[in-house]
Amino acid sequence: MKTILLTSLALIAFAGNSILCRLALGNNEIDAVSFTWIRLLSGVLVLLLILRLSQFNCLSTSKGSWKASFMLFLYAIAFSFAYLSLDTGTGALILFASVQITIIAAELVTGKKLLLVECLGVFIAFLGFVYLVIPGLSTPSLTGFILMTISGVAWGVYTLAGRGSQNPLGDTTYNFVRTLPFVLILGLVSIQESRLSTEGVLLAVVSGGITSGIGYMVWYIALPGLSGTQSAVVQLLVPVIAATGGVLFANETLSMRLVLSSLMILGGILTLISGKHFFVQRANNQTK
Repeated sequence: MKTILLTSLALIAFAGNSILCRLALGNNEIDAVSFTWIRLLSGVLVLLLILRLSQFNCLSTSKGSWKASFMLFLYAIAFSFAYLSLDTGTGALILFASVQITIIAAELVTGKKLLLVECLGVFIAFLGFVYLVIPGLSTPSLTGFILMTISGVAWGVYTLAGRGSQNPLGDTTYNFVRTLPFVLILGLVSIQESRLSTEGVLLAVVSGGITSGIGYMVWYIALPGLSGTQSAVVQLLVPVIAATGGVLFANETLSMRLVLSSLMILGGILTLISGKHFFVQRANNQTK
């Protein structure tokens, strides 16, 4: 139940992050470079404050890694620029397809074999995801496609780096802190061409401090309870959550396509998780 709750909170944060990014960049409230460095800097400040207030901050020497930090930065900057030339549906399909393929491929390379029921769950969930976004797809620009693919691969690697985290708060905080050299460079090179508005800066701050910083920390806490394949597939829920949020908070229409795709994705995830649990329990019982 703890893993389910934490995963749900993280996925809600991811969906909120996508909405904030689109509101800021899609409405030209801020330029992509400024949005990225303000987002990352806000994440640093909020996480350092939380770490400072936490009574557990001295109990572990775990402080993230430069690899994870670079992947975090690469994901954030590529994500921002990709959405300048991609619509929401196309960008989401490329991003989450890339994440899923990256994580599952890493699992296979390391020698992990997927059970037939896991393959079935992945297929059903991905089919539901494609069914959700396909009506709004447009032919993507080559630049946007490449950038969003890079963003998805980077996020997949960042997710894999967090699976063994013993101190999610410390790891997430120092992963963000290590992006500061990149943030400084971004700020310096873009200062003359920056386009800022009060709303754009506010959206970037909320995106960085809450839906990114805190959301990614919660994700790192949840990851040890998920297999690599599970962590890949459950992220396909993010577009469903975002679309549902549009219905609840933006007066968008609840379509039958959204209902059916949600059921397909949830069914695929349920098949993946419960099917694997059943076969593992069955194997354990046979060895007793």
